[in-house]
Amino acid sequence: MAPLRRVLVRRPRPEDLGAWREYGWRAEPDPVRMVEEHEAFCAELERADAEVLFAEERVEGDPDAIYCYDTALVADAGAILLRSGKPGRRREPAALEKDLARIGVPVVARLEHPACADGGDLLWLDDRTLLAGRGYRTNDAGIETLRRALPGVEVLAFDIPHHHGSGEVLHLMSLISPLDADLAVVFLPLAPSRLVELLRERGFAIVEVPEEEFDSMGPNVLALAPRLALALDGNMVARSRMEASGVDVRVYGGDELSRKGDGGPTCLTRPILRG
Repeated sequence: MAPLRRVLVRRPRPEDLGAWREYGWRAEPDPVRMVEEHEAFCAELERADAEVLFAEERVEGDPDAIYCYDTALVADAGAILLRSGKPGRRREPAALEKDLARIGVPVVARLEHPACADGGDLLWLDDRTLLAGRGYRTNDAGIETLRRALPGVEVLAFDIPHHHGSGEVLHLMSLISPLDADLAVVFLPLAPSRLVELLRERGFAIVEVPEEEFDSMGPNVLALAPRLALALDGNMVARSRMEASGVDVRVYGGDELSRKGDGGPTCLTRPILRG
């Protein structure tokens, strides 16, 4: 896993937070504290020598738009615009396309009805292996579209558990985050068996997240560089286990930014370039 060099983020806008109930947030966010948390989060990205770019196109009334990881997948040739399984988020790709054009990232493909996929269900295991979670936000048509758009890439699909159902998001990256080319943090009780087998076949060591730290997004960790990670403050058991595996864990406060909207450090970023 290469260091994060360029990353796109979207600042929270207080005027978009009024729809927090409709978008399934756990509680009403404090807009002032949320902005402060986001500024501190971006400072951590910059401290890791990543160039932080800001999305400027507005998505009115959509508090989830700050979780810009879900809106696109970035591959070698450019970006693939996704189509969320959550109807309220389907205006986001059009806005992101304008931001991507401004920063020089071409759009090489896009998902159209009936295909659906959220970025949170997609992760690169290596340069030629994309993992896809098949669940309530990503369907078979979405995964097939990605396969056609990514010749030479092995797209491996895994069923996501029902857990609490379609009303509460469970992405593939709710269960796993890579930390290095041979290390991942995983919540094993809900991880698909075939995924665990694949990790072991590929020589990955697994940092296990305990049951009591799953709901607080213990598995949602952003790799800033090999064995350098940014995690939501708390989850001390998972953090100590990562550190025991040689990971330098940095943390940010996200009570408003992350916990209330169920979007951790990965969700808040759209990595543009690693290298």
